[in-house]
Parts: sequence; structure tokens; C-alpha cells
Amino acid sequence: MKKNFEVIGLMSGTSLDGLDIAFCEFRLNNNKWEFDIIQAETEAYSQVWINLLREAPLLDGLSLTQLNVSYGHWIGQTVNQFIRKYRIQPKLIASHGHTIFHRPQERMTLQIGSGAAIAAETGIITVNDFRSLDIAYGGQGAPLVPIGDKLLFSDYNACVNIGGFANISFDSPTGERTAYDICPTNIVLNSLAEKLGAPFDASGLIAQGGKCDSKLLKKLDDLDFYKKRGPKSLGREWVEKMILPLINESNLSVEDLLATYTTHAAGQISRNLPTMPGSKAIITGGGAYNTFLIKKIAEQSSCRVIIPESGIINFKESLIFAFLGVLRMEGRVNCLADATGARCNSSSGSVHLPKAGECI
Repeated sequence: MKKNFEVIGLMSGTSLDGLDIAFCEFRLNNNKWEFDIIQAETEAYSQVWINLLREAPLLDGLSLTQLNVSYGHWIGQTVNQFIRKYRIQPKLIASHGHTIFHRPQERMTLQIGSGAAIAAETGIITVNDFRSLDIAYGGQGAPLVPIGDKLLFSDYNACVNIGGFANISFDSPTGERTAYDICPTNIVLNSLAEKLGAPFDASGLIAQGGKCDSKLLKKLDDLDFYKKRGPKSLGREWVEKMILPLINESNLSVEDLLATYTTHAAGQISRNLPTMPGSKAIITGGGAYNTFLIKKIAEQSSCRVIIPESGIINFKESLIFAFLGVLRMEGRVNCLADATGARCNSSSGSVHLPKAGECI
């Protein structure tokens, strides 16, 4: 039996680059999933939206609720423009939203971008809030991509995404999908580059011109998080509490800080790659374009590092959230307890069912 699904996946990362939009087709053919990214682009955030999202954790409850709604309407309007531009007819929208708080130890997570507002603007069935159910089951609510890695990217021994944070997923020897966050990456590197007036360290050239400070590197590598086994996840709050104080007290130049932190991130990522002979890992996310970082990872690992074509690099997370939406609507598992530490698997996500055509 063959089934086709045409879906828009939406992702907004901690780097605040913009809203990633991917129109994807999924095919279930004899119990095997196949996919194509048909159209994809990033709608860059205006400086107004960057400021609003960056400062959102400081808002009072009423203001944050208002932002959640207005951001959801903006997402819906932006998706409508994308649909008109490419003359497409998606049957489903799956939105990650933008993370404001992620505190699984307190059984709390918040990704804003009202799913109801998106559905009302587009008239299309919308799934959002993919993390809350897993956290209610005692899980980390992250990472969510392992089910997509397992079913869509099974040709690789491991899948690594390097965005605001680096995360990894792979099959354990017993066949369970293991996944966890490795370390903060672009959330730190971008903030350092911004001190020099650049939005990010293109190709790692600034870091390459700096010197790694062994004392700071040791302090970073010795953080307790890296000694824990998965499931484990990271958030902006952990960076502010554990990483930034070490950086701020170092008195190093920005160039040397970038060199040191890039070395730290490369070391942590390489230590987590598979070691069996012939292993290969696919690397996606904005960090895949940081050639200095990738070079340092490859130098320290016996695993073959694969950088795919740009569509997969840029939009793999949007692709997988589109896929999570399909699994949710099909009533299939889309959140793996093996990866998150929850007490059971779940089919997670809040579903909004508008009456298409009656209100728009």
C-alpha cells in the first residue's frame, strides 16, 4: 500500500536566523518512508522580531501570551505568502515554534507561535507543541528528531545537527534509538561573532585566526553535563548559567574565545561519534558550513563525516518536523522514550482543525 503526504514543516532556532519553511512530500511504500523537499526557504526575521523573540523570556505572562498569538499570526501570514509564491497545496502544517523556556527538570517547556493562529490564517490543519506531552511523561522533551533520523536517514550510522546546540542520534547495538544534546554551538559562537559586528563566524575564519586557550578549554570540557549519559538536553538557561560566566571571566580577545570555543565544540562532537570501522555520520544545520569546525571534528574522529547537499543541511529540521506532523496525524509514535527518557513513547503534538475555506 502506498500513501502520499504533502506537508509544510516550520522551524525557528535559537540562532534567530529566521523561520525555516519546507514543503515536503512523504511516501509510505511497503512500510518504508521516502521523502522529497520540494520547495524550501528561510524567511529572515526583521530586527523587530529578533528583538521581540530574544527578549521574550523576560516578559510578564500577559505580554508573553500576546506575543505567542501575534507571532502565530505572523507565521500563518508568512506561510500563506510561501504557498502563493510556489503555487502549492499542502494538506498539513507542522510547526516547532520558537523556544522561550525549556526546563524539563521542572516539567515545563514553551515554544511560542500559536497553532490556532496559524490554522486560522491558513485554513490548513496545523500541529504544534510537540514537546509538552513527552515532558508530562517525565521525558526531556528533546531531542525530537531521532524518529525522523531512524526512518528517513537510516543509511547513516549517526545523524548530527549543529545549530544553536549540537545533537546526535544513532541506533544502539540493541536497536534502540539513542539521542541527546552534545553541547551548545552556534548559540555561543554567534553571540561572540556579534561582538565583532558579524552575525556569525563565516566558515570559522575568525576562530581560525585566534588561539585556543588551554585553561578555558579545560574548564569548558570539565563541565558536569558532559560526564552525564543520555537522555539529556540543553537550553539557553544552561548556557547563561554555565558557559557565559566562564567566557566572561576569561579576559580573552573575541578571536581567541572563538578559537577556544570552536575547539571545545569540535572535541565534544567528535567524542560522541561512532567508532566502529566504516562508520559514517551525516552533519546538518548551520554548523555544517563552518569549515574550520568540521575540519577539527574530522581530525579527531575515525568516523567518516558526510556533509550533504544544501537543502538537507538547511532544512533537515523543518523536514523532520513536517514528518512528525504526519506521524501525529496518522496516530503513529513520533517521540521516542529511548531518546528523551520519558516513561513511554508518544504521538505528540497539539492538533488544530480549521474548517478550510469558511473563514479565509
